[in-house]
Amino acid sequence: MRNFNKILLGCLAVCMFTAFNNNHESAFSLKVEVKGLQNSKGSVQYALYNTPGSIPDETFKKSFRILTGTIIKGFSQVTFKNLPPGIYAVNILHDEDNNGKIDKGFILPKEGIGFSNYQSIGLKNRPDFSKAGFEIKADTSISVKVIYM
Repeated sequence: MRNFNKILLGCLAVCMFTAFNNNHESAFSLKVEVKGLQNSKGSVQYALYNTPGSIPDETFKKSFRILTGTIIKGFSQVTFKNLPPGIYAVNILHDEDNNGKIDKGFILPKEGIGFSNYQSIGLKNRPDFSKAGFEIKADTSISVKVIYM
């Protein structure tokens, strides 16, 4: 009986170590910050994508996860947690009226938008997952530029 208890405790310890170690190695965090917001109205919506061809996505229906961040003195940040390794892209919206969608004038957005790896957006520089994508294989921090058109 004593040997059985030792074996059982040993197996339990190995299982717990393996479970902890696997989760730790395969789940990462992504901190995303936005500076230069023109005002503190509303919030910033952060849409995370992990599928090629998923952006642009005006309705955010192709996103992997969405978080909302508060704005303090032109700055906002959120952290996506428990992300498996892979290629991701981020789309942000300065949602000044908190309606969860991109408000437009004639054609262009009235609210600030931005994409990872983009400093500007135009006819020759349209958002694309392959350009906005970056690899996560460790805890990562990025900054996304907000663009007002």
